[in-house]
Amino acid sequence: MKNFLYSGVAAVALLSAVPAMAADLSQPYPVKAPVVAPLPVFSWTGFYLGANAGYAWGSGNKGLNELDVDPSGWLAGGQVGFNYQFGNNVVLGAEADLQGSDINDSNGFYGVSSKLDYFGTVRARLGYAFDNVMPYVTGGFAYGHNKIDYLGWDESKTHTGWTAGAGVEYAFNNNWTAKIEYLYVDLGDEYYSNIDAKAGINSNIVRAGINYKF
Repeated sequence: MKNFLYSGVAAVALLSAVPAMAADLSQPYPVKAPVVAPLPVFSWTGFYLGANAGYAWGSGNKGLNELDVDPSGWLAGGQVGFNYQFGNNVVLGAEADLQGSDINDSNGFYGVSSKLDYFGTVRARLGYAFDNVMPYVTGGFAYGHNKIDYLGWDESKTHTGWTAGAGVEYAFNNNWTAKIEYLYVDLGDEYYSNIDAKAGINSNIVRAGINYKF
């Protein structure tokens, strides 16, 4: 009889515990938040090509300076290059560009004019990446084709020299970037027999460009 009573009490206790256990099971238990992958950081590493346009102003050297000729004008062209970004965010690159230009001036009193119809540069670039913004310095080799007309006597020369400058480039996404830069270009001096003197051109250039990175 006692065993039967003990069994009944145990059964009642078990039945009364079931709702409480069910209530506990229905309560949400804390779980770990899902792992969210960090957004990828932009990398400047890769080849690129693009186009640019700008304006140049400067001065004629030696013979052109004596004739009071200081060429200036518009320019446009294209560029191709490669960047490599190191782990410390330093970016090292190389760029070559070719510009068509209308950099010219004339002096009617002396009957002389000068026009730089194209020029190009081959430069190293050194920058620092703040994610998708990169300020940089640049410098290297420059060349250009210039023509001087004196009283109807034309003479053309290919000049070589150097260039240096700085700029900043901004990446819109993984492929498209835009830049603005300043260059100082010294194309050296060449002898022109029509003015019987050496002459050269120094130019300050400000230009904007857009690049597609592969």
